[in-house]
Amino acid sequence: MKSSLTVLGILLTLSVSAQDKESKGMDEMWGDQKMMSRVDVGAKAALFDDGNYAMFIHWGLYSNIANQWKDSTYYGISEWIMHPRRAGIPAEEYRAEAKNFNPVNFDAKAIARLAKDAGMKYIVVTSKHHDGFAMYDSKSNDFNIVKATPFARDPMKELARACKELGLGFGFYYSHNQDWTFPGGNGGPGTTADGKKVGFDYYFKEKCLPQVKEITTQYGDIAMVWFDTPGEMEKKYVEELVAVVRKNQPNAMISGRAGHNLGDYLSLGDMNIPVRNVEGLWETVDVTNDSWGYAWYDQNWKSPKRILKSVISTVARGGTYMLNVGPKPDGSIPEEAQYALREAGAWIDKYPQLVYSADPSPWGRELPWGDATVQGDKLSLAIYDWPHDGAIVLPGLKKNIKSAHLWVDGKAKSLKVTKKENWTTIMLPANRPEKLISVVELAVDGPLAIDKSLSIDPIYPTKLPVAFAKAAGASILDKKWMEKFGEWKHISQAQDWGVGGKVYWEVDIMEPGHYQVDLNYAGSSRLVWRVSLADGTFVQNEQNASSVYNYYEMGLLNFKTAGKHTISVEVKDGAIENASLKEIKLTPLSSLE
Repeated sequence: MKSSLTVLGILLTLSVSAQDKESKGMDEMWGDQKMMSRVDVGAKAALFDDGNYAMFIHWGLYSNIANQWKDSTYYGISEWIMHPRRAGIPAEEYRAEAKNFNPVNFDAKAIARLAKDAGMKYIVVTSKHHDGFAMYDSKSNDFNIVKATPFARDPMKELARACKELGLGFGFYYSHNQDWTFPGGNGGPGTTADGKKVGFDYYFKEKCLPQVKEITTQYGDIAMVWFDTPGEMEKKYVEELVAVVRKNQPNAMISGRAGHNLGDYLSLGDMNIPVRNVEGLWETVDVTNDSWGYAWYDQNWKSPKRILKSVISTVARGGTYMLNVGPKPDGSIPEEAQYALREAGAWIDKYPQLVYSADPSPWGRELPWGDATVQGDKLSLAIYDWPHDGAIVLPGLKKNIKSAHLWVDGKAKSLKVTKKENWTTIMLPANRPEKLISVVELAVDGPLAIDKSLSIDPIYPTKLPVAFAKAAGASILDKKWMEKFGEWKHISQAQDWGVGGKVYWEVDIMEPGHYQVDLNYAGSSRLVWRVSLADGTFVQNEQNASSVYNYYEMGLLNFKTAGKHTISVEVKDGAIENASLKEIKLTPLSSLE
């Protein structure tokens, strides 16, 4: 996985739009990271590497403002409300808002219990975000929840204690580079209150370093220090912070966003679940709705099933999933988030083998019907979409299956299995036993051996992302953009099409016949696409295009034989320079509605 992604224009032009500049600026703040192997960090990685699921909490003064400032609502992530790109709140006015922050319904035990019920193994909470407001009793700076608000309590002590009582890990987020209210911090004032001009070194020595010492000495053993947005912070500063954490909390993990490759693992870009397996220690961070901090209007909650799919898909790609909640102005967690987390947690409690201490999918990707994780000699299948005809097919499984069981009401029900070369078919009952995700557990005869070749499912629609393709006469690049401010989307896509340029996939076909071809792309004006097989068979069609990625129907492609085929896609006519291909979808004719 590349640690930084190429940022392209959402309008898919060769010029850099205002959206691109905004995205690029935020992306650079994450800093360079490298992949850490599991042996690099040893035993202290166990909670991170085996737990695989954690709670993130974004909570601060911005939660009380809730994305509404002077009768204007700002859509997007709320913790950036102060920034010039958002409401542009002057530091003096922002600091004055502290007198209105009184989260009287904060209940540390309730939040820790919610994380426990959700199946999460540790909590990471914002001790100081980019706004400079500390959510703990900081002795080094009075702009904090104890000294500057009527709440006048240290909620971090309460939360640390509650986590310990419930056996959860506890960690701190700390924005070490940005501080928009303290002199010298990145984005902050350039002078002190008495008019003295200062730089980053002043902020670092007077606030950042002392506060990192505080959070690593005042709250007992902590599991993690989650630094964020290092930007162009000099290496010497990051080294000093890392040394403090290593000295005071030798068993704490340090996030990859510390900068200069000094963290313990890779933290992917926000809201990014990769489509292919990633080696080493890594995490992705996501939100229960759209914003990290609370926003008054944001009711776009993830369902229990969507949360579970995100958890399982992350673990199946080899990573750890940290899911954020944003407490309301009164300090409580929104009821909709509580419901979804507990429903998903009840499922995990029944099927822990899919999440905890689980190894990634041996296929290296999601399959058309769901995903898979491995524990020891057991292969667990998470079936996201129940089959209409009562069967799922496993491609490339070279070994025979000793046993196959479907979990129904806590009991294992034996399933019939047939094998045709490297294709294994598992017969399932007509009705799904779980309203969320059903689980099949397989025991394989000997060590797992999988042909990881791409394959076309004979029952389900198969999506082939460009991330798995090769290109000739075109470029495959990572792309990300923001839908709303701070709401990231991540894909791999093909662009820079030359005349005759192609993107192609090598695939295995179990059942020959006709398959409906749909292309997912963006662009401008109408585009003519051709989808071809090596034997000369092809479909060609013209469809419209827009700046938003959509599927467009191309036609029926005939695979005349089973076995290996090469599928290629090319743009034949239209505004080729703006065409961006995300993926191809192939649906068996028998499955079309």
